[in-house]
Amino acid sequence: MSVTAGSRPDGTRPPAAVEEPVAAVAAATVKETVPRRAPKAAKAGKAAKAAKVPFRVRWRRDRALVLMTLPVIALLLLFNYVPLLGNVVAFQEYDPYVSSNGITAIFHSPWVGVEQFSRMLDDPLFWSATKNTIVLFVLQLVLFFPVPIVLALVINSVIRPRVRAVAQAIMYLPHFFSWVLVVTVFQQILGGAGIIAQTLEKHGWSGFDLMTDADLFKYLVTAQAVWKDAGWGIIVFLAALSAVSTDLYEAAAMDGAGRWRRMWHITLPALRPVIALLLVLRVGDALSVGFEQFLLQRYAVGAGASEVLDTYVWNMGIQNGDFSYAAAVGLAKGLIGVCLVLGANKFAHLLGEQGVYKK
Repeated sequence: MSVTAGSRPDGTRPPAAVEEPVAAVAAATVKETVPRRAPKAAKAGKAAKAAKVPFRVRWRRDRALVLMTLPVIALLLLFNYVPLLGNVVAFQEYDPYVSSNGITAIFHSPWVGVEQFSRMLDDPLFWSATKNTIVLFVLQLVLFFPVPIVLALVINSVIRPRVRAVAQAIMYLPHFFSWVLVVTVFQQILGGAGIIAQTLEKHGWSGFDLMTDADLFKYLVTAQAVWKDAGWGIIVFLAALSAVSTDLYEAAAMDGAGRWRRMWHITLPALRPVIALLLVLRVGDALSVGFEQFLLQRYAVGAGASEVLDTYVWNMGIQNGDFSYAAAVGLAKGLIGVCLVLGANKFAHLLGEQGVYKK
């Protein structure tokens, strides 16, 4: 004997007075389970009300954060934006001794227009420094930029937290060394009186001195930069890798993806936005390959191999006292850097990445 829907076990149907309330309750239950979508107008109204928070309320809410940022903003204005006003001397024949102090001397120095920039374009020493800067930038972009990415991938693959923490600490440590100490360490290892040269001489081999070899100087300074700053550069990449869900790796492993497959399809796509951002910033900083590092080794290999734009500006402005010409070189370097940032960011947009800012 089959039992139909809505019938009793004995085959009889309940009275209509009982059946109707049951149907009403079921319909109400189904209606409650269906999610209601708020009208777009209501959402827009709520967003507008939330955006129109009075200034007094926002000040009471965020005044502690604002007060904390005021010293940083003051230092930024004082040391990064106020000195930009001094670029006016690039269009003058600036003489700091024409007045009682260097600031008022700006108003008494004669204007020469773009004469300093014309002189810059005709200076062979400027082009030599520019060539060295570009060569070192390309070399560091190829040999130095990928190293933090590889180190981050290696550290991220370490399972034991204690081993990972020790490795990170060892890699971070050289970043806190000054360039004086870094150059001294390399001198004690690769110099003419260094450990390697002395060991070779004890075993009958001829020694060497890489610290004074002008042909290998660009590779030497790249190795110094890698040893000093590669460990610090992996912080950003490790932060990006920490945001990747482990469920993706587990799902890929269940589908049969090996370690290299998971790295290619999960890890590297997660690092693409960060890589694009840092690459744009690095390209924008192409003409600033360093100052102190090259200045310390200038007399060991000669100005022909170690002169870059930063040391050239220092040499012309501070040592020779040609402030207007040095300001013109520095101003041109800054403008080219801005153009490189905009161009690299546009290229990042073409590749589908955000870069420094959105479109």
